[in-house]
Amino acid sequence: MTKATRQCGQFLVIAVLFAMAAVFSNWPVYRQIPQGSGIVVLSFVHGADRRADCRRLTPEEIAKLAPNMRRTEECPRRRRSLYVELDLGGDTIYRANLPPTGIAGDGPSRAHQRFVLPAGSFDVAVRLRDTSRSEGFDYMRTERISLAPDQMLVIDFNSATGEFIFR
Repeated sequence: MTKATRQCGQFLVIAVLFAMAAVFSNWPVYRQIPQGSGIVVLSFVHGADRRADCRRLTPEEIAKLAPNMRRTEECPRRRRSLYVELDLGGDTIYRANLPPTGIAGDGPSRAHQRFVLPAGSFDVAVRLRDTSRSEGFDYMRTERISLAPDQMLVIDFNSATGEFIFR
């Protein structure tokens, strides 16, 4: 076998490998969601109020504390859990009680949920309760959305303004 024949064979093998890589880079087609559907994502971080109010210490309680630890009020660290609901087309598709994060339960609660839906128009209602009330909600938003194929709609909560954001 001559040197030219060997180089020609090597070139053909490399060309076949590159052609196979090119074919398999676009085929078969992989889709993360079914064709003709979109995604709605409910994702936010929010810290609720403290579970209990601060309590004023009595002079006797203050005297029992070490001099460098004396304070006039005792404030518990633990936060309340959040209760959130998401309705789509009149049906509740997500309902959760979100506990606070952190070792002492003093961090914010986190929500991240993804829903794959067929493209179309939907009535969306999202509600949040972060106080001690047992009925009703502190924050609500209802809106009609149009979800296009391959579109992603994110529902967020702005703690500073106390409103849900649809983007």
